[in-house]
Amino acid sequence: MKKTLIAIVALLIAIPIFAQKENKNIRRGNKLFEKSNYTDAEVKYRKALEQNPFSEKSSFNLGDALYMQKNYEEANKQYSALAQNSALDGTLRSASWHNAGNSFLEQKKYQEAIEAYKNALRINPKDDDTRYNLEYARQMLIKEEQEQKKDKKEDKKEEEKKDKKEDQQKPQPQDQKPNQEPGQKPQPKEISKQDAQRMLEAMKNAEQKTLENLQKKKGVAVPAGSVKDW
Repeated sequence: MKKTLIAIVALLIAIPIFAQKENKNIRRGNKLFEKSNYTDAEVKYRKALEQNPFSEKSSFNLGDALYMQKNYEEANKQYSALAQNSALDGTLRSASWHNAGNSFLEQKKYQEAIEAYKNALRINPKDDDTRYNLEYARQMLIKEEQEQKKDKKEDKKEEEKKDKKEDQQKPQPQDQKPNQEPGQKPQPKEISKQDAQRMLEAMKNAEQKTLENLQKKKGVAVPAGSVKDW
């Protein structure tokens, strides 16, 4: 029994000592934070958490120090852990959701930011700063979606332009001229009227000789007008 009592007494003495060290590190961290020395402030807040891993103040302030160093992902972890703890004070949870929303916003995770701000407003509907940030996140999400649609249209146009260029560069069949349908025969060249007349006269003369030869050989009568004008 004596050993047990000694152990309990020692534990009771240790708790206030840890609390003192925790508060001391928090105060030092706060002074460094006010001087914009966020890196050293982070160190003090982490030391405070070593003394008390459940310290709400240390976790929240650590999130702030990380946020100011633009370490938004790690800051969000601190805020989210507090925000999701339903046993905590409503004011602290609302502030944690608000800051979590800011961390998402800085990472351009607009949908997540919107949800975080909504959660903050569910706890504290009168928070105008959160309401403003919520509307800002919504506008940024709309803008992002519009830009994505625009990019998709431009990509489609570029793809169509590329396909058209590739089609134009394809070699044409030897018996086919550009702009001809596949399988279409080349159109005959037009001849002049004089050439046509000469061809007609030549045909008439050749036919006339053929008829005369036939008449001489067989005595066959050939009807007139067998050759039409051009």
